Amino acid sequence: MKTVTRTFCGLFALCLAAPVVAETVVNIAYLRQEIDRPPVLSNLDAVPEDEGIAGAFVGLEDNITTGKFLGQIFMLDIRSVPVGGDLVAAANEVLASTDLILIDAPSADMTQIADLEAAKDTLFFNVSNYDNALRDDGCRANLLHTLPSYAMRSDALMQLLQSRRWTDLVMVSGTHESDIAFANALRRSATKFGLRIRDEKEWVFDANMRRAASAEVPLFTQDFPNHDVMLVADETGDFARYLLFNTWEPVLLAGSEGAQPVAWSPVMEQWGGVQLQNRFEEYAGRSMRSVDYAAFAAIRAIGEAVTRTGSADASVLRDYILSPEFELGAFKGRPLSFRDWDGQMRQPIPVVHAHAVIAVPPMDGFLHPVNELDTLGIDKPESRCSAFTE
Repeated sequence: MKTVTRTFCGLFALCLAAPVVAETVVNIAYLRQEIDRPPVLSNLDAVPEDEGIAGAFVGLEDNITTGKFLGQIFMLDIRSVPVGGDLVAAANEVLASTDLILIDAPSADMTQIADLEAAKDTLFFNVSNYDNALRDDGCRANLLHTLPSYAMRSDALMQLLQSRRWTDLVMVSGTHESDIAFANALRRSATKFGLRIRDEKEWVFDANMRRAASAEVPLFTQDFPNHDVMLVADETGDFARYLLFNTWEPVLLAGSEGAQPVAWSPVMEQWGGVQLQNRFEEYAGRSMRSVDYAAFAAIRAIGEAVTRTGSADASVLRDYILSPEFELGAFKGRPLSFRDWDGQMRQPIPVVHAHAVIAVPPMDGFLHPVNELDTLGIDKPESRCSAFTE
């Protein structure tokens, strides 16, 4: 396990310059379960070792900048548990020192940690897991989510397609658990917004597509019915890249390739996005990814709540974060807030390709009686989450 701590008093001169006020010390932990990632056909998009952690530190620096004028000291402890390691033991160690934790783990591990007796008064932020169930029938009252769900991403994509009148779809999906979850979300969203998935196929090839794509993909896609867009559910980055320009008919791709709904992309340039991206690249030496953004947003949400309440107590911060008064400016063009029925952070979902933003749903015309951001994902009337009302 690795522990890293940062405070604004890392520079002696900076400490001397800070106003003399009562100090509020905010201890935050980043708890990560490392996982075995499935082998894929290409290594072009390897997951960075510091994914999420780098975003948390950039958010921490923002908190430090504000906190030094208000007598707030922010500290961040990183605990990364290797594959096969004891996550529960690591969690109990972290829980002994803080009740504010960013968690990066599979669904079962995440809920197990949230259910620990020592964690009942802790505020967790899910920064890595898109699983719809964590916001639905598997929700926990002490677990908030700054990463969007699969449902939010798929709803954003379907809003875009519906607005363009590209309503006849086919889908290719992979066999990994995340592929299946995203494919299910795409089906749900297609029904929700009145689009039709006319046919589906499962990707089962294990050949070297770098050599075989031009021969295999045309045959694989030849018997699809006429369609406007081919949806792709390939969350592991295994095969989707080989569909592009190899299909039997010329086709638009969307989902895990082509038009992609994401939490963040380096092509986000509006609303100060370039500034955030530049600061992130200076710190991490790479582009910001969606999990980095979610960790950044979680740290900033804590910082904003501490500033507004003057408290570092998790229960006080949770009440404020879930209240109508909470808003967070986070480079997406409108204030972000949290849903008080499932703990999900409301946020626009950029739909992008490799070099530009296509749109940033919610799209114009998709209305909601309370907040247009709630047209993305599981809305309150359909939610099966009861933990926040018990």
